Amino acid sequence: MLSLVNFTNFDFDQLFAMSDDTNPIMMLIWIIPIILFVFYGQRIQLYITSGEIKKGIKKLYGFKVESRKELIDYVTKTLKPTDDPTKKIDRFLDYFTIMPVDMDPNGIVDKVRHTVRSREDYTREHVKSLFPEISDFELTKIQTILEIASSLQMIYKIINHMFLTAKKQNNYPLILPLQMILPFVMEQAEAMKEAIPAFKAGQPVGDGIGSMVVGKMMLECEKEIVAFQTVLAKTEFETRTLFLLKAEGPSSTVGRLADALETIVSSNKLDAIIMIDAALKMEGEDSASIAQGFGAAIGGIGVERFQIEAIATKNNIPVFSIVVKQSVKESITLMTKEIANQADDVRSQVYEMIQESTKQGQSVVIIGVGNTAGVLQ
Repeated sequence: MLSLVNFTNFDFDQLFAMSDDTNPIMMLIWIIPIILFVFYGQRIQLYITSGEIKKGIKKLYGFKVESRKELIDYVTKTLKPTDDPTKKIDRFLDYFTIMPVDMDPNGIVDKVRHTVRSREDYTREHVKSLFPEISDFELTKIQTILEIASSLQMIYKIINHMFLTAKKQNNYPLILPLQMILPFVMEQAEAMKEAIPAFKAGQPVGDGIGSMVVGKMMLECEKEIVAFQTVLAKTEFETRTLFLLKAEGPSSTVGRLADALETIVSSNKLDAIIMIDAALKMEGEDSASIAQGFGAAIGGIGVERFQIEAIATKNNIPVFSIVVKQSVKESITLMTKEIANQADDVRSQVYEMIQESTKQGQSVVIIGVGNTAGVLQ
């Protein structure tokens, strides 16, 4: 502790001189970081951001490798092929789809539908050629897992390409969009990777809630195949005719619901269409909450929705929808108990909607949308 004498004799002028902004040492302390930030700021930020992105890319690479291994192991153990299928599977994983030219939008939907279905048919036939004795049920499972593994490989390639390009050019602004979208990409990639066990086991996923509701409604009805991998049943409710439509379960397929609807409309007068599907919930919303709306509730690239909307518009049929909200992960992984428990409530709301929106003697199509893996009818 300073004595009073020492404290009074302290040189305040020297202290003020040391802290003066004109002091060369203090000026350097302030100026050097500014110079470094001006000339090397982007590079420093690039290094910091790169570390975070590298962790994500490493995860994506692990998902890619793991999904490929799970597919090969499943094919080898389940189908027991005589030859090693690894090379042919790797060739499938590298397949790509070039979307049609859209400079003239007229007819673009038909072109996209043709391209997508050609790829589906090609994949299906080639898997059959590899395993001639395969059942349709196992075929749909392998197709789905193949699509998941192929998607994970493509996601990894795109993200890695964007990262390496930005790093090669030392371009920080180029890496900013990657930093922003990476959390959303990782969420989807993790969900896809965790979906594989459910599809391998042929279990229902969250996206199949629409198929589950309609499947329960047609349990005691006579069924017929009305379009590719799509089943139709006819029943009555309070003097109204109900056409129940869903993908054919328990295969892992979404069917061709729009084609089936077109067949029904060609020979019947319809007064309403009700669609049941899963929907992505917003942050803060409760999972498995139910909402009603108006319009075609169906996902995908838009081809099926366009076709359904065109049919409804041409025939002046109102389209109603009921959705069960869930996260990305819940929609493609094993269906949770909370979502499954909503099936009866959704069915009750469907009947209420029929009573409110139609009159006695009218006809209604009820479409269960979604992957029908593990869901019977």
